[in-house]
Order: sequence, then C-alpha cells, then structure tokens
Amino acid sequence: MNVEAVIQQIGERLSQARRVLIASHVRPDGDAIGSLLGLGLALQDAGKSVQMVLHDGVPASFRFLKGQEQVRQYPEGEWDAFISVDCADFKRLGKPFASFPRPDINIDHHITNEHFGELNLIVGDEVATAAILTDCLPDWGLTISPPVANALLTGIVTDTLGFRTANTTPKALRQAATLMEHGANLTELYNHSLVRRSFAAARYWGAGLSSLERKNGVVWGTLTLADRKAAGYPGNDDADLINIISSINDDTRIGMIFVEQSDNHVKVSWRALEEGIDVSRVAKQFNGGGHAAAAGADIPGTLSEVQSRVLEATWETLGLTSHSLKSDTISRNSVG
Repeated sequence: MNVEAVIQQIGERLSQARRVLIASHVRPDGDAIGSLLGLGLALQDAGKSVQMVLHDGVPASFRFLKGQEQVRQYPEGEWDAFISVDCADFKRLGKPFASFPRPDINIDHHITNEHFGELNLIVGDEVATAAILTDCLPDWGLTISPPVANALLTGIVTDTLGFRTANTTPKALRQAATLMEHGANLTELYNHSLVRRSFAAARYWGAGLSSLERKNGVVWGTLTLADRKAAGYPGNDDADLINIISSINDDTRIGMIFVEQSDNHVKVSWRALEEGIDVSRVAKQFNGGGHAAAAGADIPGTLSEVQSRVLEATWETLGLTSHSLKSDTISRNSVG
C-alpha cells in the first residue's frame, strides 16, 4: 500500500473514532513528546476524547508545552483507536503495553521501524515524526492551533538539533515556517528544548564529561546510577549529553554514551560523525534502532558487560579491532 493510500485510511479511521489512545516510547525525546501532544491536542480540538501516555512521563525541559499536564503513565478505560507515534519497536512503548494488541495506527520516521501497526505510516526521509504530522493533520481535517504548532515544531527542532543534522532539508525549514505561521514560538521552544539546563543536569554533564574515552575513532562517555544520584538529576536519560559528545570532531567517527539504568539495563546512544557510517546497523544488533546518523538501544546487562560488547560491535562496524590502538584516556570505566 502506498503512502497516500495509508494517509487516506488513517484519516478515515480517525474521523470514525470517538476515544483515542496515543502512546510513544520510553525515555521520550522531543519528537516523541511533540508528536504525542501535537496529534493529541489536534484530536481534542476536533471533539475526540484522547488519552496520551508516556510510561516515563514528560521530562522537565518539555513541561512548558501546553497539554503536557494531561500525559499519564498508564492507559485506562477503553478506546476506539490506538496510535503509536515516533516508536520503531512496539516493545519500546514500555511495560504498560506489554499485553496490548498491536496499534491500529503506527506513525514514525525511523527507517528501522518494524511496521507493527495495522496501518503503518512510515516515512524514513522525514526529519521527525512531527514533520509527518505537520503535513498530514490538515489532510485529516485537523486544525493546527498554536499549542499544536508549538508541540510539532518542538519535535522538528529537537530531532534536527536546531536544524543542524545532515538530513535537514528545505522541506523541513518550510514545515517549520508553516508551524510558525500557525503560532509556534521558535525562540521559546528552542531555548527550552536545546539551550536551557537545570543545575542538576549541568552537574550530571560534568560527571559524564569527566568519563570521556576515545579509541579507534570512537569517543564515548559513561553515566552511572551513582552519577545521577550525586547530581540530583531526576531523569533516567543522558540530559542530551550525547549532543555535546557528538561535537568532538578531531579524528572521531562515532560518538556514544552509556547510561546505566536501575533495572540492570544500559541505554546506549550512537551518533555518526562522518558521512557513510550507518550506526543503526550496530543498534539493530542489540534490538535497537534509529537512523544512519543517530541510533539507540536499551541493552540488558551490567554497565561493564554492555560497554565491552557494544564497543567491540561498534569497532567491527568501522572495520577496526579493539586492540589496534590504545585509548587516549583511562577512566573509571575503561574497557580497553
């Protein structure tokens, strides 16, 4: 089925639904939150009853968005349509959905999406899921109000790192302009989403930066549970430290971060810093996913075990061995 036919069928399904459940992935980023709120608020404006669910809730940096107070951690009651947004793998919706049937509608821009919905709108060349929704909401008869526009532009801005990623296109800039014309405040959402940091997040960054190591073209940082506790950081993510690590450009081909989780898992993020490298291939080896330039995975095991396995796989992807060079630094979590 072609994309146009899927868009039409989704529109028909939404017009018939009265109660809609929308969910996105655990440890949500700006695109997950923006897509969830953008679609959810637009459906509410159309008279629908909408539940918006994020198992890990909304991080503090996105609580300026209207409608975020409605987001709950668990679904309740019944619904006519179940929608997943910005999630490539059904399992990443989290524990509340472990026993759920597959979604009626799956909207995403990750090339690694597993097409787990009844209707799958997957557009891999869009910069964000929010960009897909920017184009589709009018086709579905939904209004882009200022709160909807703010949510969707947040998704586009954060997934492009402020229009700095290699996949930023003239179309993405036109989509941003359209959302600004609908009332989105680019300056406010840019500062909230990409610039401002809490004192705790800054302390957390300090711990991660002090852990940096580099070897065989890969630079990586580590954030432990102890780091999180010492900094007083409330989230279980990296506070976007990966964006700082991926700015290191002297003979570095891949940037990575390892974030220890309380459930004997480690969240790993990859960023390709050189054209032609596809880090999603590495992430897929660990049941993760993403894009050629940016990918992630949630991997069971201890921090040291996961680091060792993941770094070996990453070096192999580059055609290098883990023993051909010595690391530039030795830190508390050195695996070299």
